[in-house]
Amino acid sequence: MTEIIEKITTPDAPKAIGPYSQAAKVNNMLFTSGQIALDPVSGQMCGSDIKSQTEQVMKNLSNVLKAAGATFDNVIKTTCFLADIGDFAVFNEVYASYIKSSPARSCVAVKELPKGALVEVELIALIL
Repeated sequence: MTEIIEKITTPDAPKAIGPYSQAAKVNNMLFTSGQIALDPVSGQMCGSDIKSQTEQVMKNLSNVLKAAGATFDNVIKTTCFLADIGDFAVFNEVYASYIKSSPARSCVAVKELPKGALVEVELIALIL
C-alpha cells in the first residue's frame, strides 16, 4: 500500500512535530496534515493574534501545495480549527484572501491546539 502513497515534504513548511507527513498524495488527490503557525526555519510560533497566525498557516499550506504541484485553486475541502470561535470573522477574512475558489469547508472551535496555536487548517486538493 505504501508504494501508492507519495509523501510530500518541503523545507518551506514546518517539519512535522510528530509521526506524520506534511502531506500525502494518492493518485491525483492530496491530503495535507493540519498546519499551525510555525515558522519553517525556526520552528517557533509566528504571531500572537489570529490574523498573523492565520497568515502563517496559509503560507505554510501554500508551500505544501506548491511542493505537490498544486495551488489553492486545486483545493476541494478544508477543515479549520479555531481555539476561539470569536476569532471566526478575522480568520475568515484572511482565509478568503488566499482561497478564492470556495471549496467545501468545516470550521469548528476546539478546546486546545498544539503548541498553544490559535488556528489550524488542513486541506484536500485535486491535482489535475
